[in-house]
Amino acid sequence: MIRMMLRRLTVPLFLAIALTGCSVRVGKFEEKLYSMEGTVKALDANAKSATIDAGKIGDWMDAMTMEYTVKPDAEFQKLHVGDHIKATVVVTDPTYYVTKITVAPK
Repeated sequence: MIRMMLRRLTVPLFLAIALTGCSVRVGKFEEKLYSMEGTVKALDANAKSATIDAGKIGDWMDAMTMEYTVKPDAEFQKLHVGDHIKATVVVTDPTYYVTKITVAPK
């Protein structure tokens, strides 16, 4: 009788143990918008990305130079190496991109 009960509990017990280590993210991540100011250091037309030396970006990122995808394509077309820009960084963890770019006059 005890053996029979143990057999019935074995599969659910193993499933419970296996699922304990799994995590599933459900739903959409919250989109956050941050102001950015920086200098364009490099452009990659194929990837539609810009390497930007930016100051601190809100509570999201300390000042650093890194690559950002630029969306939409019309925003990317505004950029040239050496441009000083103001833009919006859209963060939907773990992805991010730059948009709404304003190039400072030279």
